[in-house]
Amino acid sequence: MTDARLRRGRGSLTVSFFVQGVTFALLVTRIPAIQDRYGISDGLLPVFLAAVPVLAGVSSVGTEKVVARVGPAAVLRWAQPVVLLALLGVGAGSELWAAAVALGVFGLAVGALDASMNMLGVSLQRAYGRSIMLGFHASYSLGGIAGASLAWVGAHWQLPLFVSYLPVVVVLLPATLVGSRWYVDGGGAGEPEAAATGGQGASQGVAFRLLLPLCLVMTFAYIGDSTVSNWSAKYLQDVLRSSEELATVPYNAYMVTTLLGRAVGDFGVRRFGAVLVVRAGAVLAALGFAVVAAAQGPWTGMAGFTLLGLGLSVIVPQTFAAAGRRAFEYGGPGASDAAVARLNVFNYVGFLVGSPLVGALGDAWSYRGAMLVPMVLVLVTVVYATSFGAPKARYGGGHEQPRTVDVG
Repeated sequence: MTDARLRRGRGSLTVSFFVQGVTFALLVTRIPAIQDRYGISDGLLPVFLAAVPVLAGVSSVGTEKVVARVGPAAVLRWAQPVVLLALLGVGAGSELWAAAVALGVFGLAVGALDASMNMLGVSLQRAYGRSIMLGFHASYSLGGIAGASLAWVGAHWQLPLFVSYLPVVVVLLPATLVGSRWYVDGGGAGEPEAAATGGQGASQGVAFRLLLPLCLVMTFAYIGDSTVSNWSAKYLQDVLRSSEELATVPYNAYMVTTLLGRAVGDFGVRRFGAVLVVRAGAVLAALGFAVVAAAQGPWTGMAGFTLLGLGLSVIVPQTFAAAGRRAFEYGGPGASDAAVARLNVFNYVGFLVGSPLVGALGDAWSYRGAMLVPMVLVLVTVVYATSFGAPKARYGGGHEQPRTVDVG
């Protein structure tokens, strides 16, 4: 595989991650407007919100089968345009059934998109022979910041959802279609001996016990992430007595520090190894939750949420990378794709569990106490960090390939 082809594949996948960050942010940050447009009651809203990750999880499992036939690049090529069109559909309808259909299509397509996108990222990292996964997720974070900013503009100018979404889709849809021409599946590049142990046909034999520690890490990371997404504003306003305007700042600070952590994270993995980087991230995230729980004022609380962004930012990308590596060693490229698809389900499990868990604990006990639960859960990652490779690994695995394809 030529260096130029790898660079094009890396660039096009980076764009894909960015587009998905924009798209998802435009959906979740306009939930109140969606609720008003369709007249969704407060009691029914959680059902609609839960349906998206549930359908995404189902789709992620199904993607494992589809990818075995057509490859992750083909799945991503059709899934991303469907996600964008589904977003536009959410803004175009007026009846409740239309919202259900659009969100259902969005959930199914986003599950296939997330799984195939990370499969390609893992395979490209394998082809490069060094850590690049955090860079892809940094692009997603940058897209999230851009999407949230565009959503703010739409809300500030009181634009209808369709009018707010249409220019974004008009720009991003052709970009993804053109960029998809250069998607590259790194496959088994650089490690033919692993493919010889089972290859594509071994994908069905990946033992769940090999992935279980990483599935737990993924779940706990997304419990932490959903806690910030859903409760940071309420916590600052209701517990730390901040103003309504100031309460909107923590999530933005969290997104910015997530971007910064991912932007430099690959360099940390190459220098210090994945195990040390993941452990440091888990400890920093736990410290962030502790600061939030103990904060006596809003500015201290924001400092805690800022630490959370730096800590959690490195965990998810390295979890995908570790799952792909372990499965590849077990059964080749097909096993790696299957592992990523299965691990991706626990992204949605954490999202579904996190917000209700913190809310229930906050109502029954206290929101300060509720912040200690994700703190303890994310610390479990320190115990499971050995699943990310040998302590000195620079490639997110037990070894680093020779830099014969170290490009870009």
